Amino acid sequence: MKIILSTLPRKAGRYTAQGFSTSWSKRPACLFPSNPRHAGNERDAHCTLFVRTNAHPWFNGSMKTILSLLIAVAVCGTALSKTDSAFVETGSLKEFREYLAKDNVKVRMKPGVYQVEDAPDHHFFRFTGNDSHFDMSGVTFEIDNRLFSKFGVVPGKNGFYCVVDLIGDRIVFEGLTTRNIGGEHSAQSRNKIFNVVGSNVTLKDVDITTSGSSPWGYGSLYGLGGGVVRKMNGIRVGWPAKHSKLINCKVHMRAMGHAIFVQGAENTLIENCHVDGLLRPTNEILAEESGFAFEQDFKARSGGYVEGVVVADDGSILPDEMLSLSEDGIRMYPHGGENNIPTQNTTIRDCTVRQMRRGICIGLSSGGDVAINCEVTDCIAAGFNIGHNDLLENCRANARYAEALSCPYYSSKNAKVELDILDSRNGLANTVLATVNGTGHTIKLTTRNRAYVPAGFSIEQATNKGYAFYQRKSGAPIAENITLVNETPARVSKP
Repeated sequence: MKIILSTLPRKAGRYTAQGFSTSWSKRPACLFPSNPRHAGNERDAHCTLFVRTNAHPWFNGSMKTILSLLIAVAVCGTALSKTDSAFVETGSLKEFREYLAKDNVKVRMKPGVYQVEDAPDHHFFRFTGNDSHFDMSGVTFEIDNRLFSKFGVVPGKNGFYCVVDLIGDRIVFEGLTTRNIGGEHSAQSRNKIFNVVGSNVTLKDVDITTSGSSPWGYGSLYGLGGGVVRKMNGIRVGWPAKHSKLINCKVHMRAMGHAIFVQGAENTLIENCHVDGLLRPTNEILAEESGFAFEQDFKARSGGYVEGVVVADDGSILPDEMLSLSEDGIRMYPHGGENNIPTQNTTIRDCTVRQMRRGICIGLSSGGDVAINCEVTDCIAAGFNIGHNDLLENCRANARYAEALSCPYYSSKNAKVELDILDSRNGLANTVLATVNGTGHTIKLTTRNRAYVPAGFSIEQATNKGYAFYQRKSGAPIAENITLVNETPARVSKP
């Protein structure tokens, strides 16, 4: 008897089990194997099995037929489930665009590098269809930065430029790698790679490397947007999005801007996402003999404190400070949309942020955001920035260049924090471990190694130090009914 199996031992040979012996051989063509161990290996997948009974006389005739049918059904089911004929493959951007407005389509783009050099409008790819799945695994978009100026300055809240605009509901978009190409910068500052405004959208397994901001190399010293600043952000989730997800997204910030930010969306999940930026010491800037800072006489846009960097009162850039060349890693805005809809109920889980301005900033939304098992390192304004009713659970951060925890808002209440302090030695321009303002917070700070917290570090309550600098116009700082468990060697200031 000869039957086809999809999962067998990797070596040809003879095998005996349960009263019958088998021998099999490999062939070049294959069915799709049910065993992931064989996936993608055609030579190991398609096997011919010969069954010869040798122990039981009754194992013949109808029993052989039944066995053959059972195995054939199993194999056919496996093959059909793996080939998934519902997906349509496209091999050009022109063909790909034909599916963006369609409902209930499954599109798989042929792997390769595609040059994005033209667009119909300032949102380069508008996905307006519902219930569709786009598999971009193995696909790279190289985006010509000149496109971000092609349509000039577009007015209105929706006038920003973006590459992929996920407008439809229940879209799954996965696997794309993007790179900005060219030294041009945009006509305006509101640029981003992904814009998610559909509900129940899943954006996963994308890998973004941004570039194309101006002036590049000075972080926030010359503004946050508008004026001379042109930004290039990573991923935005905005109103009217509800229940949308970012899963396993990677954003490598090589431009001024936010990596991931949320504006007016509700119940967003950000899970297993990873952000990294670049740092630069002010000593390096002060050594320049040309460039933007040189042309400004090495003066920032304002004096005193600029987003984590201390400058002189007249704005002069000081030595021995550290700045991030980008903005925040994962950040909530208070609201978004035409009617300023509040940002609500964001969950951030298993994420990492390194070398950004603020790492994870949930303190500015309407409250009640959650960060679970997240890690932030080497950020220059704050590690975690929290506010009203926010929760940090099993999170980690260092305080090498800024406070690991910033709870700066006088009106914030009832935040709950579990934060383990990572190695904060060998830093620059910081001696504050945490800042705490507000009422009713429960905060626990631990460290696995007390040497991670340098001598002289402090936990400041009722303060305008660090990122709380921006609250100084709100009156006298307060810290009331705070439950603080400090298992680090940092000194605690009394409010």
